[in-house]
Amino acid sequence: MSMLTEAEAKAILDKVIKLSKADECTATLDGSVNGNIRFALNNVSTSGIITNTQLGVQVAFGKRVGIATINEFDDAALERVVRRAEDLAKLAPENPEFMPAVAKQTYTPTKTFSESTAAVTPEMRAKVAAASITPCKQAKLIAAGFLSDGQSFAAFANSNGNFGYQKSTGMDYTCTVRTEDGRGSGWVARNLQDVSAFKPDTEIQIAMKKAAESAEAKALEPGKYTVVMEPAASAGLISFMMGYFDARQADEGRSFLSKKGGGNKLGEQVYDPRVTLYADPSHPEASVLPWDGEGLPRKRLPIIDKGKIANLQYSRFWAQKQGKTADASPGNLIMEGGTKSTMDLVKSTQKGILVTRTWYIRMVDPQTVLLTGLTRDGTFYIENGVIKHPVKNFRFNESPVIMLNNIEELGKPVRVGDDESPFVMMIPAMKLRDFTFTSLSDAV
Repeated sequence: MSMLTEAEAKAILDKVIKLSKADECTATLDGSVNGNIRFALNNVSTSGIITNTQLGVQVAFGKRVGIATINEFDDAALERVVRRAEDLAKLAPENPEFMPAVAKQTYTPTKTFSESTAAVTPEMRAKVAAASITPCKQAKLIAAGFLSDGQSFAAFANSNGNFGYQKSTGMDYTCTVRTEDGRGSGWVARNLQDVSAFKPDTEIQIAMKKAAESAEAKALEPGKYTVVMEPAASAGLISFMMGYFDARQADEGRSFLSKKGGGNKLGEQVYDPRVTLYADPSHPEASVLPWDGEGLPRKRLPIIDKGKIANLQYSRFWAQKQGKTADASPGNLIMEGGTKSTMDLVKSTQKGILVTRTWYIRMVDPQTVLLTGLTRDGTFYIENGVIKHPVKNFRFNESPVIMLNNIEELGKPVRVGDDESPFVMMIPAMKLRDFTFTSLSDAV
């Protein structure tokens, strides 16, 4: 039941819409088959397959809304979930910001499905674990990691005649490698839509090299440094910042994009002119569904254009109130860059620090997007274009807004996955000046 065809999904959704006696009804149907394998201490610890299918029903009587979900799909179950949603709607207070279901839309399909990823077997997952564990054992290193892969479908329909259906696939791999004494740590991660592009034998060498070379870390004084940030290191900071591109927050003075005296900074120069960032559902390396959570069609959308704010995210309610057009919320973030690799940026650095990864990122001040977090899994001192030695990890206090005004050079964008981010991202390696490290961390 987990993976339904378009015809099967539409048959269920059409039944639900016909059953509803509310002023309007929207039904969503999602299903997935996800496999995984986990390993630690150079041994596989768990593996499994998770399947799930769920129906959600939202109805409205005027501005009163009710929502119910179910994972049964016989006729009696479908009627039960519709009546439950209607009962809840009748009990609910009116929502003053209620927006009716969208009208019938046209969606351009995107390439979110890969046959090779959908065909992954438990044996293939075991081979990935073996490709990660075996070389680490041979090198007297310790590997711990997780591979997940899956296929899914998303379908929805509403009483205005709108309907959408599309299948997707994806895989995530992450592996941390430690030295036997625990003093060295390396890390590698890959997020892909098509598993055929994944080379675990090659990827594990990255984490192994960093683990072996980071064991004799030296302490550097905290302060402002030139840094070379790998794409995964800066992705979390940028993702945090994008949560403040909401037009309402800016208009109401709750964002770094608010103007003194009212209004927002749409059209203003906020970043270095080399910063260009956009959303594009059909990007060949980061395709996403062609609609957002409200059923609005996604399209290529400029967000930052040569350092200027090109678009803010207007909800349908706020767009109506402000006399604006509501665009679909982005599903991906594509940041333009150059052609150089991370190591090319290292070679052009006289003195600086290479940061493999940032983690435990938390907000300090939303008005400036000041964030705090830690480096980990391979932090190195650079001198005259060469990695000289590992350094102890740092805590940083930095705003991605300031960070993206201190660019010295951008590398080649690569696809990055982040568990805490709602976006698929293409982020370049970055060489930045004056990145602020505030204290040392004993963690590796």
